[in-house]
Parts: sequence; C-alpha cells; structure tokens
Amino acid sequence: MSRDSRIGVRFIDAGESCLVVELGDRIDVALNLQVRALCLAVERAGLAGVQEAVPTYRSLAIYYDPLRIGRGALKENIDALLCLTLDQVEHGSRVVEIPTVYGGECGPDLEFVARHTGLSEDEVIRLHTEPLYHVYMLGFTGGFPYLGGLSERLSVPRLHTPRLKVPAGSIGIAGTQTGVYPLESPGGWRIIGRTSLCLFDPSRQIPTPILPGDTVRFVQSPQRESQEATTEARH
Repeated sequence: MSRDSRIGVRFIDAGESCLVVELGDRIDVALNLQVRALCLAVERAGLAGVQEAVPTYRSLAIYYDPLRIGRGALKENIDALLCLTLDQVEHGSRVVEIPTVYGGECGPDLEFVARHTGLSEDEVIRLHTEPLYHVYMLGFTGGFPYLGGLSERLSVPRLHTPRLKVPAGSIGIAGTQTGVYPLESPGGWRIIGRTSLCLFDPSRQIPTPILPGDTVRFVQSPQRESQEATTEARH
C-alpha cells in the first residue's frame, strides 16, 4: 500500500493483477464523481495491459495483465491521469426514470416500512419518489444500482433472514440506501415495489440502462399499466 502525498490518494495492492486507487474515506457524491471521472479517463486512455476499471463508492479497481504492464508503470500512468481529471469533474446529466408499482404483491414490505417509520403507505411512496437519486456504483449482481439520496425518514433495517428469491425488478430499501434487483436472486432488503424495466441484458452491447454517475427517478405506475408492460416485454 502506498499514498500519493501530493493529493492524498492511496494505491492498494489487491492481488497480482489488480490495483485499487482509493480517493477518500467517506460516502459522498462529490468524491464518487471523482471516482467516475478517473474511471472514464482510464477507459479512454487505452493503457496497454489494462483490462477493466470498476468504480465503487470511493475507489477504483483496475484489473491489468502484469505481463504487459508493471505495477510501478501503472501507478505512474494513473497518477498522471489523476492530475488531469480531479479538477475536471462533471455531474452526470442522464436521468433514468423507473416506472414502479408500489405495495401488494410487488411490494410485500411496504406495510412494514410504513409501520416502522410511523408513516402512511402513501407517505412512504411520496418520500421514495420525490428525490433524484445518484448512482454510486453497480454491484452485488449484474446491473444492481446502489442509489444515494433516500430520505432518512425511510431508513429501515434489513430482513433478519434474507429471502431466497427476490423477483427481478424488485425495489428495496436497506438502512439509508435504495436499489433495484435486476435479476431474480436472494436478498435481504425490504421490498416496497417493482418495475417492469429491464435492468440487465447481457446480449446488449451495454447490458444495463443505468450506469455509475447517472441520476435515477422513481415514478409511480398503476398496477394495470405495469402488468401490461411486463406482458409486452415477454413477447
């Protein structure tokens, strides 16, 4: 592990073919935008031997071929890119709207969230649809977006025992985070709604319509419209 004394960035060895560039020690939109800017710079630079750059809340994991580029040379290249990118951070302009059916079979935990927070179900829905959410990162499973901006009034604990199957498109809350399950998978978040929007398709060139740095807005949809959209998507 080493630290760039000039800008306070930490370089962390993560095995023989991965270098983690840590830009800070907090969850913060401005810091996350710096991570995104560095990720884009690495992708555009086309450095020999670099295979993939994966952004997280506050760091960037860079996977590389050690037979094509040494760790020292990679650090020098990343340090040069940092000098160019950290002062040129731009907020993402893309807004992705997610049509959502709340409650009922689509949101089995909506009643619990309302009871736990002392709100009505309509108030829970209103508070969930009001913010514009920043996409910090994708993780857990293909295309799962970790979103920042959830009202603290909606903070609820995870399930004591995770569900073995959470349907694709389910929208959950855990602590002060919200997110969408792109695929059927186990999960311990409180499910308050579901969307018919396809969030992960590996046959597409870009498999997910939501990327780190984007902004997300949840839009309440009537139950019937969601069912019709789901039926159309299957044909």
